Amino acid sequence: MAGMVHFFLNGEEVQTTEAAGILVLDYLRQRAQLMGTKEGCREGDCGACAVLIGELEGERVVYKPVTSCLMPLGELHGRHLVTIEGLNGEALSPVQQAIVDEGATQCGFCTPGIVVSLMGYVMEDGAEITSNGVKAALSGHLCRCTGYRSLKQVEPYLKASIGEETGIEALVANGVLSAYFLDMPERLRAIPPFGSQNGQVSPEVFIAGGTDIYVQQGDALPEIQVHVLNLHPEMKGISRRAGYLHVGALTTFEEFARDPEVIRLIPEIQDYMFLIASWQIRNRATLGGNIINASPIGDMTVLLLALEALLVFRDGQTSRTVPMTRFFKGYKQLDRSPSEILTEILIPEPAARTRVGWEKVSKRKCLDIASVNSAIKVRCEDGVIQEIGLAMGGVAPVPLYMKETMAFLTGRPISAETVQEAFPIAQREVAPISDVRGSAAYKRLLVRQLLMAHFTRLFPELMQARDFYETY
Repeated sequence: MAGMVHFFLNGEEVQTTEAAGILVLDYLRQRAQLMGTKEGCREGDCGACAVLIGELEGERVVYKPVTSCLMPLGELHGRHLVTIEGLNGEALSPVQQAIVDEGATQCGFCTPGIVVSLMGYVMEDGAEITSNGVKAALSGHLCRCTGYRSLKQVEPYLKASIGEETGIEALVANGVLSAYFLDMPERLRAIPPFGSQNGQVSPEVFIAGGTDIYVQQGDALPEIQVHVLNLHPEMKGISRRAGYLHVGALTTFEEFARDPEVIRLIPEIQDYMFLIASWQIRNRATLGGNIINASPIGDMTVLLLALEALLVFRDGQTSRTVPMTRFFKGYKQLDRSPSEILTEILIPEPAARTRVGWEKVSKRKCLDIASVNSAIKVRCEDGVIQEIGLAMGGVAPVPLYMKETMAFLTGRPISAETVQEAFPIAQREVAPISDVRGSAAYKRLLVRQLLMAHFTRLFPELMQARDFYETY
């Protein structure tokens, strides 16, 4: 991927021919000499390297906190990169003052990233400052000096000092943000689209959100030819038409969870997302990347598999559609050629009265890799299962579509007896292995428990958890 990367860094315009695969974190510290953005884990876990990325959406620029240790420089083209230096003013901002007053900093290493994420929170138009909102904004940050209690206590101060005056225009008017933020929509619109590939036909690596590939191959990516997929806005967005929910493959986890059509389909989607990853990672991780990564425990992969999604691939001018239920051939083996790009995910519109559920067990409640995860969609009439989609992760070399279990359950009444009768069938389908996330026996137990959880959560009027234990 060759060409000039043209963006704004805080209030300054930047044009650079640095390699597109260089991390934004490394560019900031090694090239721009901006040391406020700290280098911590380089895996997206600690939040010390958080920055804000502003992107044009219609007539305004929307800012989202992300971890700069997982973002390629090439993706900055046409965007506004804001670091802690770009948020500093002559006086402390309400966010900074709140941290000082609550004693929510000690060594200070993690504080710049924490300030960045909290500023991203109050920069959202109409953001309501709540305790849960503050905790969600801080979900991607570690602090081992001060701990979390003092950080969570900044909420009353922010509410008192900012109140309902959230959003960029209000923060600029009150002197919290620099005035250059108001000029940014016009400045970004003036940047031309990214340049041509200069004859390059086959890049060595495609990069979407970067949340896995930079962890696995981070040292190599600056030295090779990469194609930054996020420079293709046509591969983003969600729309409903012709019986499908059309989801661009570059749609991020956070964009997916906030979309009204998705919420209509899966009312608890935001609760699920809070378990999957931090806000900063959900702003980067893409649905397409989660699928192509082909992890047996991919959180969104398991959900989309249960929804029986279709995958649309493009290779030059040619495209084809692959049912997700037939996409995974073996461990990291896919029905896809190296030159094909996943462009769109089609989720069939469920019939009326379909209920969708998702379950996950991991060592930590939040922000952790699953030991076993599972998703289900069920349509029943008069208490009888008419249609079902069921997927399990962490129990096979691939995300597992539970065909035999589904076939058994279809046409049967929803009851504890029915679910119990499905247990041995499910056990025959799975083949878990022992690893750091649990023994094979433990994962088999979770298969049973998650089946129970699905039905008791989705159909509380028909069964309760105690119905299972009373039979033992």
